[in-house]
Amino acid sequence: MKPPGWTGMTFALLVATLLASQAGAAEFTVKSIERPDYKAVFGRVEAQHLVPARARLGGTILSLSVEEGSAVKAGDVVAVVVDDKLALQLGALDARLKALDAERRNANADLERAQKLLESGVVPRKQVEGFQTRVDVLTNQFAAAEAERSVLAQQRSEGEVIAPAPGRVLSVPVTEGSVVMAGETIARIAGGGYFLRLSLPERHAGQVKTGDEVLVGSRGMTDIGDKAPAGRGKVIKVYPEIDGGRVLADVEVEGLGDFFVGERTRVWIAVARHQMLAVPAVALVTRSGVDYVRVALPGGEADVPVIVGEGFEENGQAFIEILTGLKDGDTVVLP
Repeated sequence: MKPPGWTGMTFALLVATLLASQAGAAEFTVKSIERPDYKAVFGRVEAQHLVPARARLGGTILSLSVEEGSAVKAGDVVAVVVDDKLALQLGALDARLKALDAERRNANADLERAQKLLESGVVPRKQVEGFQTRVDVLTNQFAAAEAERSVLAQQRSEGEVIAPAPGRVLSVPVTEGSVVMAGETIARIAGGGYFLRLSLPERHAGQVKTGDEVLVGSRGMTDIGDKAPAGRGKVIKVYPEIDGGRVLADVEVEGLGDFFVGERTRVWIAVARHQMLAVPAVALVTRSGVDYVRVALPGGEADVPVIVGEGFEENGQAFIEILTGLKDGDTVVLP
C-alpha cells in the first residue's frame, strides 16, 4: 500500500513541467519519476523513560498523592510511608537522651565541687580526674544518642516517596493502608516525551535507516485512504539486533502526548523505490468504466485508455499513477 500525501524532492521536475505547460497550451509531458514504496506497519506509543517511584522505607502507606493519569514533577511527593516502630524507637531515644543529660549535669556539678575541694587540698587529684572521666563518658554517650536519633529521623523522613522524574503516572499498584517493603514500586511514571516503536520484518532491515520520514495514520488504526496523513515522523533509531525475525525502529512524532502509552497506530514507512509514470488527476476521464487520457499525437489528439494506480498529492496538486497506456515523453492534453 502506498499512502498519499508524501512530499519529496522527486516531484520537483514533474510539477515544474506541469506549470510550464499550463502557461501555454495546457499540456503536460509525461516523465518517468521515482517514488518510494511504502509498507504499512503498526507503531506502538512508548515513553522515553519509564521509571518507578519506589519506597525507601518499609512500612504502611499512610497517604497517596497521585492516581493513574496524574502529572507530576521531579521531587513531588507521591506517597507517605510510615513505620510505627520508628516512632517507638524515637520515643525511647528521647527518654534516653533526657536521662543522659540529667546524669551529665549531675556529673558536671560533682566535678565542679571536687575542683574547689582540690584547691583547698581536701580531696586528692586522682578523685578529680575520676569525676572528669565520668563527665567525658556521659558527654560522648549523649552525642552518640543524638547521632542515633538523627539516623532514625532521617529514616522517618525517607517515608516520603519522591517522583524521580517529571511525567505522567501510568499505574499505582498500591492503596492507602497497604504494607510495602523497602524498594517496592509505589507508582510507574512515564516521562521524557513519547515516540513510536516499529517492528519490521528483517527483510527490510537494510532499507530502513536513521532520518527516514514516515507517515502516521490517525488514531484508531484506521486507513488514511484518500485523506492526508494525520502526521509525519522521522526515524531516530534503528536497533542493531534482530529478534524473532523482526527489527525494531523508533520514530519521533510530534503530538503524541494525547496518545495512550501502549496505544497502536498505523504507520507507513518507505522500504524501497520504483520508477513510475504519473499525470495530473484532472487529465483523467472515465467513460463506461474505462479511464482515458487525451494525448497529443502527430496527427491530432486522441483519447488513450489507461490503467491507473493510486493517487497522491504533491504541493497541493493531485496526481495519479499510470500503470499502462502511456510511455515516457507522451504529451497529455489537460482539460
